[in-house]
Amino acid sequence: MTANTKVVHAGMLLTEAGQAPKQQQSVLIEGERIKAVSSGFIDPPAGAGVVDLRDKFVLPGLIDCHVHLMAQFGPKIRMQIVEDSDPKTGFNAAHFAGLTLAAGFTTVRDVGAIGNPEVIFALRDSIAERKVAGPRVLCVGAIISPTGGHGQTYGYRQDVCACVQSASGTCDGADDCRRAVRRQVSHGADAIKFVATGGVLSDIKAGIDQQFTREEIQAIIDTAHALGRRVAAHAHGTAGINAALEAGVDSIEHGSFIDERSIELFLKNGAFHVPTIIAGVTALEMAKGGGMSAAQAAKAQLVGVKIKEALARSYKAGVNIAFGTDMGVGPHGQNAREFRYMAEAGMTASDAIKAATVTAAKLLNLSDEIGTIAAGKSADIVAVDKSPLDDITILEHMRFVMARGEVYRQSGSAT
Repeated sequence: MTANTKVVHAGMLLTEAGQAPKQQQSVLIEGERIKAVSSGFIDPPAGAGVVDLRDKFVLPGLIDCHVHLMAQFGPKIRMQIVEDSDPKTGFNAAHFAGLTLAAGFTTVRDVGAIGNPEVIFALRDSIAERKVAGPRVLCVGAIISPTGGHGQTYGYRQDVCACVQSASGTCDGADDCRRAVRRQVSHGADAIKFVATGGVLSDIKAGIDQQFTREEIQAIIDTAHALGRRVAAHAHGTAGINAALEAGVDSIEHGSFIDERSIELFLKNGAFHVPTIIAGVTALEMAKGGGMSAAQAAKAQLVGVKIKEALARSYKAGVNIAFGTDMGVGPHGQNAREFRYMAEAGMTASDAIKAATVTAAKLLNLSDEIGTIAAGKSADIVAVDKSPLDDITILEHMRFVMARGEVYRQSGSAT
């Protein structure tokens, strides 16, 4: 459907997570924007299209704050890294973006290009220009990493590693870290991500705790903030988490080994926790199934059993929780599976949806654009067969997806 003006008739409508849904509502859309929300099923203006969702539960488009659209971890990933050209990687990323949009995620933050960052910037821009179907994409470009840190490529000959990874995010020393941040911004980065600690999938025996010095971390965060960019810290180990929080980071990604000091700093600074439980669960399954190197498997076994516990602790303490999956580790298009793990960690369905709408929009500094269904907002609207407030797993079965006023998916009820 491409009519410039549309009316969505919603059987149940959740305009904002945390508020009560309302029955029999209408959403008037003009172009890419929501014009009005009204009670009852209003008659459409002359020439307008009608989207009949009278038997559906309608809510704002979902937001995933942590994805990697340029890759899909699996048994062939080692060869794909060295064999796939930039154009092939780009087509793969476009496919993954389409799967993500079809799953109801109308905005994502890509937190680290695998290989040439120009590919993800091009995909972001092509989606914005409506040349490619996909969610709104925010990009960090290359991951900021120290030499030998997480986010780099390992396990090949050194000359091969140098060929297949971007060096634009690698830095050592505070001055070099400032330069690396400025470089990402000059290339078009919407945000900055750095590795405060080691990570599971880097094929190197380097642990999962702090990698940058405190001086380097401070330089990264201060430089990014001075340039108007928010900062995400990949962080598993306690020392790295707390060093990033003490330096004023905006979000901790994963946060597997948070402690009481971490909680204090989250609450003091208003920082966000992006838990990505599904990534830890997926990595642990891979390790048990023999799909990882010895170095990766050892780290997966540490993180996989702790990452859900970390969310339980931060949520109970009142930390800002923003939805993220780390898809690219798990299968693209299955982002909504994260909700069930959030529920297992103790989150209510309402708070889990809030994490993927209102709070995620706040983290991405897009609250004026997305996260709720209201006049003036982007027309990002999704629908499922029944209330996710009663069964959060229904969000894994998306029936309708509208992004920026254009319908990308509309299917019937479940049989």
